[in-house]
Amino acid sequence: MAGTIVYLLAFDRIPQLDGLGRPKAFYSRRVHDTCYRRPNYDAGLFVESFDDENAKRGYCLYKVGCRGPVTYNACAVTRWNNGVSYPIQSGHGCIGCSEANFWDNGPFYQHLTNFPGFGIETTADKIGVALGAATAVGITAHALATNILKRGKIGENLVEIKPEGGSHA
Repeated sequence: MAGTIVYLLAFDRIPQLDGLGRPKAFYSRRVHDTCYRRPNYDAGLFVESFDDENAKRGYCLYKVGCRGPVTYNACAVTRWNNGVSYPIQSGHGCIGCSEANFWDNGPFYQHLTNFPGFGIETTADKIGVALGAATAVGITAHALATNILKRGKIGENLVEIKPEGGSHA
């Protein structure tokens, strides 16, 4: 509220709003994008339960229900309690409280089964191996097709070169 009021006083207009009528200055980025645990998500390092060693290491909370990948809010930037903390920093996943129909979306910790991307456990190495294999298959298919076409052309040329009219015995 304070940020919106200051904006209104400074610019004599309301700030730009998102589709839900929220100020874009605070609701234009996903919690996931500004989370300090994001590198662990990208690396495939996840907490399996709230009391495992990975939780103590600061691994990503996605598998225990964090809704940060689908929640737009400035929690990781603003931090609450006078800038001290926010739920993820306190060891709890984002519950998506700033999203439309928050209370009507079922269990807070419903797993996000249709999150876009390569899958939460895919690492850069796995993607690289898959792309390398696809490239090798493509190169092999191209080489085979080229050789088949070349043999066909060579066969056509040999038929044209063959002398007419008998043998030289």
